[in-house]
This record gives sequence, structure tokens and C-alpha cells, in this order.
Amino acid sequence: MTVLVTGATGNTGRHVVAELVRRGERVRALSRNPAEARLPAGVEVVQGTHTAPESLSFEGVTRLHITATAGLADVGADLVKRAVDAGVRRMTIVWGGHVGPTEQAMAESGAEWTRLEPQEFMSNTLTWADTIRDGGVVREPYDFPSALVHEADIAAVAVTALLEDGHSGRAYNLTGPEVLTPRERVAVLSAALGRKIEFAELPHGQAIERLMATGVSREDAEYVIGWYGDPPAEASTVVDTVEKVTGRPARTFAQWVSEHLDRF
Repeated sequence: MTVLVTGATGNTGRHVVAELVRRGERVRALSRNPAEARLPAGVEVVQGTHTAPESLSFEGVTRLHITATAGLADVGADLVKRAVDAGVRRMTIVWGGHVGPTEQAMAESGAEWTRLEPQEFMSNTLTWADTIRDGGVVREPYDFPSALVHEADIAAVAVTALLEDGHSGRAYNLTGPEVLTPRERVAVLSAALGRKIEFAELPHGQAIERLMATGVSREDAEYVIGWYGDPPAEASTVVDTVEKVTGRPARTFAQWVSEHLDRF
């Protein structure tokens, strides 16, 4: 059995690959630049992107992991059809915040599928790294409570659903074990680094402009910043899905910080 992992070098995809390798599975990892993928030994790294499904080889693949990214909605149904036609019988997807064409195609494909619905990723904290290093300050428009989830926990749930029975047709809301505001996250970082970090509120409009400067469209930037300003109840409600599915508690934000402290 070969598991194809798309987005294999992303924040979640790397953890999916690592967990599959840990469990002794054969992994084919999709990367735009295989030479710089830096994935575990024994992983078959192939060049490509899931937004160009016609270029992918599903030979020998029976399991598929997808991370929803920009551009996937336009080709997701084709990706799912090609996968199922080639013999893929079980799929997982980390959704992009809503049930789109890819998720719908999976549900109608006849294959087993599991949808992962994580709340805010702990890795979003990495966007603070530059200003923490350069000026000891974090600037955000809203100090909202968030049930942040560790990317490795998302991956652990994905791998469990790919390899074990009993998860087909399920949509899993995923959170960490605690709710933290940006100010509280800054306090955790400050304590771990041993130096003071300030939190400064950023006006809504400036937050949109800052995000657009990274290449995000105005529409998407307004959606993201608007979400932070008025997040759904699920974003600040802890659930124990990670523990129920994997058999161990979800990782804390302090654990995540200890793993990434060198980035700050």
C-alpha cells in the first residue's frame, strides 16, 4: 500500500509524512521542488502539485491525503475522480474552511473519506517571528480567544483515518486543549524566550493592507481579518476529538513553542 501525500512540505503535510513513516508505511510525497523537500529517508518524493491532477501518477496508490489550498476548488473534482479511477479507496482532506467542490466530490466518489476541520493552526504564530526578533513586539488587530491546534495533531488524526477503520464519512472538528488570546500566546512566548514581548493592537484597515502585502487578494484579506474580528463559536470551543481519535491528549501551545523557539 502506498499513501500519496499532497502538500507534503507544508505545515501539516510534513507531519503527515513523518507519522506515516513512523508507522512503517510506504509514502509518496508530492512537492513542487523535490530537491529541497527535506523529507525523511525512504520517502518517494515526486515533483508536482495537486492543482494539476493530470500530471500526477497514482500508480500503486490506495490512500490519498489532500490539503486544501488556493486553486484546488477549480480542479478538486478532477483530482478525486482520477484518484478513485486509479484505485484510491480511502482519502482524507484538511479543508479550507468550507465544504467546496473537492470535499463534495470526495463524498460522492464511492471511496472512504474523512474531512478534517481544524481551527486556527499554532503555526500561524510564526508570522510574528520577524517583529519579535527585530523589535520585541506583536501587532494584531484583535485579541480574540482561539482554541489553537498543533499541526502534528491534525496529521495524527489524518493518518489514523487513513490507516484505521471506523472514520469513513466523518467530519472532525479539531482543536488544541486550551483557549488562548494573542496576548496570552505572547506571554507564553515571552516566558519561554526569557525576554519581554509587547502586544500592540493594529487597526483593522492596516491589518488588511499588511496581509495584502504578502500577495493575498483584497477579498481574501478582508475575509481573513473579518474572521479574526468575528470568529465562529467553534474557534474558541475546546473539543477532545484529537484524543478520541488518536488515544492521546492534544499538544499544548507551550509544547509547540518549545519545538519552534529557535524561529523567534
